[in-house]
Amino acid sequence: MRLEPMRYKEYTWPYNPETYTVERRRSVALHKVPFGGYCLQDLGDTCRVLRGEGVFAGTGAYEEFQKLEAVFDETGPGLLVHPVWPAASAYFVSLQLAEEPLPDYVRYTFEFWEDQVAGAGLTEVTGEQTAASGSSASGSGGERAVYTVKKGDTLWGIAGRYGVALTDLIAANPQIKNPNLIYPGDRVKLP
Repeated sequence: MRLEPMRYKEYTWPYNPETYTVERRRSVALHKVPFGGYCLQDLGDTCRVLRGEGVFAGTGAYEEFQKLEAVFDETGPGLLVHPVWPAASAYFVSLQLAEEPLPDYVRYTFEFWEDQVAGAGLTEVTGEQTAASGSSASGSGGERAVYTVKKGDTLWGIAGRYGVALTDLIAANPQIKNPNLIYPGDRVKLP
């Protein structure tokens, strides 16, 4: 079976990396309860992590590594097309030269983190829509972005995803009495 070459953003591997590992984890929170007990809360899956190792061999091997390094230097997520797994939006989070580079041989390792959300769940709510729902809207033009909580979300994660300070997010949402407990379906206003 011939596999398609792996691609990320505008870069296509000349030949696929030698090894891949795909890691999935479940995030679980530990909450203390009165009288010395505890309970666990399932916060859902974390991002899928794709790691691999490969070599560039032959004339221009080090130059090929430098092309891959230039893609690593680009910011933001990109489309990762893997030979076996479905294509996904991902961040290129690690690239390592695994041994001394030779002119015709370079061994490297890499790591990508899948971005499952990629902006999903964020909607603009106009002042008219907010007034109809009984909330007040503030901000420029009466518009405010609202995020609908999904299973596994935390305020800390939402703040990080949209680049806002956690304290500002909490202040913008006085309806949330306990910032450590949000539920799927809750609506979180972004400052």
